[in-house]
Amino acid sequence: MRLIYGVGVNDIDYVAQKFTTIDKKDVLVWVCPFYSRWKSMLARCYSKKEQQAKPAYKGCSVCKEWLTFSNFKAWMEKQEWEGKSLDKDLLVRGNKVYSPDTCIFIDQRVNTFLTESTATRGDYPIGVNFRQSRGKFAASCCDITTSKRKYLGYFDTELEAHKAWLAFKLEQAKILAAEQTDPRVAKALIERYENYSLLCY
Repeated sequence: MRLIYGVGVNDIDYVAQKFTTIDKKDVLVWVCPFYSRWKSMLARCYSKKEQQAKPAYKGCSVCKEWLTFSNFKAWMEKQEWEGKSLDKDLLVRGNKVYSPDTCIFIDQRVNTFLTESTATRGDYPIGVNFRQSRGKFAASCCDITTSKRKYLGYFDTELEAHKAWLAFKLEQAKILAAEQTDPRVAKALIERYENYSLLCY
């Protein structure tokens, strides 16, 4: 049996992907949604090409149980997964292992809210930049009700500006949590920012 990305065992008894031939080329026309999520998870952890494109996945792995597709599929069938993405670090911040205990499905709105652009935000804490013209630190954060960036004021120190960002982010997390149908997602959203480490880079 050929392993998927050198580690995954596809043990199901049906065709997970269907192709058709168009202009002498095989074109994918259907893929099992369970298989699609499983294969994508393996790619993040074990595909060099995927990790080159998304370095944040370097060092990630899949638990032994989920290296067998049927085990992952059985777990996924019990989740609210439709239209959502598999997440590994909302429940356990900084987690690097995909497993039944650490993973959950989240919608794109939550996924976007959690994106903090650590590698691209510069020398200051998240939500903070220095305004040379004023000689002060400015705080800003995206407002989920308007989808626009909201400026929260100017501050003498980066820590004060970062605290303003965190206070607003927690308010936003509570609004987003109230919209969730999965109580685990709602709880984790609020706890993430209630327990947020200030000046976390």
